Amino acid sequence: MNNRFVCLLGGLLALLFPAFGQEGRISFDVTSSINWIRGELNAQVSYDLTQAGLKLPAGRFMGEETLKEAAPRLIRPSLFSLRLDSSSTVKDMVDRRELSVEELDALSMQAENVPPSLSGDLSRMIGRYTVILDKISALIYRHRQAAEPPRPLVPVQTVNYTGIIIIADGDLPIHGRNTTAQAEPCLSPKIWDSDMNLVYERNMTDPARGTLMVRYAAPESIFRPTPSGLDGDLAALAGPNPLRILARELFGITPTDPVIDRDDALKILSTDNNRRLLREGRVILVLNANRLQ
Repeated sequence: MNNRFVCLLGGLLALLFPAFGQEGRISFDVTSSINWIRGELNAQVSYDLTQAGLKLPAGRFMGEETLKEAAPRLIRPSLFSLRLDSSSTVKDMVDRRELSVEELDALSMQAENVPPSLSGDLSRMIGRYTVILDKISALIYRHRQAAEPPRPLVPVQTVNYTGIIIIADGDLPIHGRNTTAQAEPCLSPKIWDSDMNLVYERNMTDPARGTLMVRYAAPESIFRPTPSGLDGDLAALAGPNPLRILARELFGITPTDPVIDRDDALKILSTDNNRRLLREGRVILVLNANRLQ
């Protein structure tokens, strides 16, 4: 196929389908939301077929192709805005060159989606995409081996638990500030004890597991009539005998990090089994439901 033929073919497609090569001129509408309980970012992308110069039924294929090509760029701002930790977002990671735009776009291209559909009045092409937050873990975890949680100099007697649940669903004092707030979800929260020793952070998670370091849950999901008191998927993560802890306060520029009592921290850190729970990410943070959806 020579260059002249390619040029002629491109010109013919441009005449038949005005949107061919014109994606940058189309005005897209994008909406997105994060469901921290289900661990997913949902985005909807749509555009006006008439504005794009597409007529049904012949233009439907090109309309779907236009969405396919545009979706990664259009979902990118939603991924940028994801809160990484108390002081930064995914966009900050990109700015620090810890993460590339190409990696995020590749994640968007792998997003779960249903075939594009037409609006009820047939005037718009609509695409719906779901990015699983667990898949971001492979991008934000740069360590190859989990760091060891701190071992206390004087361990305490404690039982071996099957999971860790930290309840921080109400208004809590913010450490170092004369105010209260509700905890905010993020991809990589830290857990501190009341002496402000670091108990848990993302480098302590086994990167081979390919999951985020904590699961978020609403209060009602941890008071069920089951042996562990948990919803089924949470019970699978935290097991039949989880350690339940009430957060004392919050910490961070954005209040994402729970602060737990030193005695509770020692229950986690005093045995190999309980430290393993951190490495395996068997940690559930219970926040106000309004913050999670």
